Amino acid sequence: MKKPLIILTGPTAVGKTELSLKLAKAVNGSIISADSIQVYKYMDIGSAKITQEEMAGIKHYLVDEILPDEDFNIYVFKEKACTYIDEIYSQGKVPIIVGGTGFYIQSVLYNIDFEQSNNDKEYRIYLGDLASQHGNEYLHGMLGAVDQTSADAIHPNNVKRVIRALEYYKQTGQMISEHNARQSLKKSPYNFAYYVLNDDRDILYNRINRRVDIMVENGLVREVSNLKNMGYHKNLISMQGIGYKEIYQYLDGELTLEEAVSLIKRETRHFAKRQITWFKREKEVSWINYYDYGNDKNIILNTILNNLKHKGIIG
Repeated sequence: MKKPLIILTGPTAVGKTELSLKLAKAVNGSIISADSIQVYKYMDIGSAKITQEEMAGIKHYLVDEILPDEDFNIYVFKEKACTYIDEIYSQGKVPIIVGGTGFYIQSVLYNIDFEQSNNDKEYRIYLGDLASQHGNEYLHGMLGAVDQTSADAIHPNNVKRVIRALEYYKQTGQMISEHNARQSLKKSPYNFAYYVLNDDRDILYNRINRRVDIMVENGLVREVSNLKNMGYHKNLISMQGIGYKEIYQYLDGELTLEEAVSLIKRETRHFAKRQITWFKREKEVSWINYYDYGNDKNIILNTILNNLKHKGIIG
């Protein structure tokens, strides 16, 4: 019998956190975060990190676990997430992966094999320096020269994935797009349900804009300033996160605060659009559009619970 796994995802600011807590309480579940920034300590406001109070006793993994200058990539995520899934099973609970990083989710859901090419730290630093000196488009152009399929699929500003693809090509001589295509044919080892929350585009974008304003009101500038004073420089992968990169530029005098905030809003909206595009390509997903349920989260929760019972994931 395949073991149960629930996935709750969707674009940023769609409301995953609130629904995930209700779901975890209803199914006796624990939550594994699939967020590439919330995993870092000291990066709370800009990542919209859930607080201990908001967790309300629900165990969360991969939240506030590592320092901003520590490596966190697809290898680390998959290894830790799989370890935590086993731990959750041992407690008689149901694992729920919650977050918007589709690549991370895919790695666990289909047990994607990654050849261990993550030890070449010097090459990774070299590529990061190239992006800093010449711009993200320059690095993206390097990827296009060796793997156009990956370049078409990865946005130039997603420096982490561009570096990952170049690193894979250097160490294996193979295009990561071909590797991913082979891995995509795999069947999941889990009895899973994969839900994608979504909302009307205008509503989602307005929520994103308001969330950024609240982040600034709550001290985003102070948070990034503290990180800078602690020695976490702007070239770190963690500091490339939306919100941190732009405020760092403001602190360095490259942008006004108004320009930085406007840029954060724009980049977050674009990020949400790319997330939706990613999830539309995924197979075996159930889309939960708020407007189809009268924006009633209790109705949505009951719909999910009935679906989980139908799939035999919960009793």
